[in-house]
Amino acid sequence: MDKQLLLTPGPTPVPVEIQNEMAKPIIHHRTPQYQKIFSDVNESLKKIFKTQNTVLTFTSSGTGAMEASVINTLSKGDTAIVIRGGKFGERFAEICQAYGVNTVPIDIEWGTSPDPKVVKDVLNKNKNAKALFMNLCETSTATVYDVKSIGEIVKNTEAVLVVDVISGLGSDDFRMDEWRVDVAVGGSQKGLMIPPGLAFSAVSKKAWDLCDKSNLPKFYFSFKKYKKSLEENDVPFTPAITLEIGLKMAISMIEKEGVDASIARHRSDAEYVRKEMKKLGLDVYSKAPSDAVTAVKVPQGMDGSLLVKTLKSKGVTFAGGQGSLKGKIIRIAHMGGINRKDLEYALEVLKETLKELK
Repeated sequence: MDKQLLLTPGPTPVPVEIQNEMAKPIIHHRTPQYQKIFSDVNESLKKIFKTQNTVLTFTSSGTGAMEASVINTLSKGDTAIVIRGGKFGERFAEICQAYGVNTVPIDIEWGTSPDPKVVKDVLNKNKNAKALFMNLCETSTATVYDVKSIGEIVKNTEAVLVVDVISGLGSDDFRMDEWRVDVAVGGSQKGLMIPPGLAFSAVSKKAWDLCDKSNLPKFYFSFKKYKKSLEENDVPFTPAITLEIGLKMAISMIEKEGVDASIARHRSDAEYVRKEMKKLGLDVYSKAPSDAVTAVKVPQGMDGSLLVKTLKSKGVTFAGGQGSLKGKIIRIAHMGGINRKDLEYALEVLKETLKELK
């Protein structure tokens, strides 16, 4: 098979232009040359997050920035509310629990979006909560959450709103400042089109005020250390130089298309995939589907893991289900550098494979 397609919700394909940029000889990071690249990237990231807030960059997976959002805003014994509707909502709760933070879960059915009225009720019952953690896109279920409505609720409380936008950034509509988000956590290997290894935390003033009071242990992921270095267009520890160079190219491609135009393209591709799934007789799993990734139910009696394995042998890689959804769904990404031709080809292969496995 001469055509290999990676259509997982991270990592996603890295466009050739970015690969070529990252293949150039490495430079040293304590130089004006690198600092200019880093400064340009930081300013451009604000356009993608749609924020005027400081954006911090870590050499880490997205989970590192998730952990950073906990340890920099909270103290031991604090209470945090966590929306759990999939593996990544659960991860926020696990991080909180690891650091001695009292966790109040809002458990919702997988594949559904949280009800803002329920969120408001839980906040009213837990007025001492310092933070509410949620996702933009719950990747494990391919479900988008109504961050805007929940932001309107949280803004009137003492709590900060922390949102995992790792999968949704650049794919699902997200407006940090307008939606009153206090910490937005991103990652490099999805809508931003570069390999894994960079994570981002955009931080509001409300969140910085909590950082001043936080007493949880922190060293590598200290927001304050990164903010201090950022004042000189630098980082406190060795950065992923090549990834930063690739990110500059990736962002320039997004800016050339236009951030809003890119979001609209993702929406169009998502609608195309869901329409084609219906033609194949496959049901979309999520009741609030994301524009970054689509999850569909595997036909009754078919082994979803075998389906994913067979597709991979034909050069098309989709993601399977996680946790209780393992073997029951497949997840098809349409984010970042994935284009309509890629999707058309992959869905033809899926159609053939479904016939073979019936």
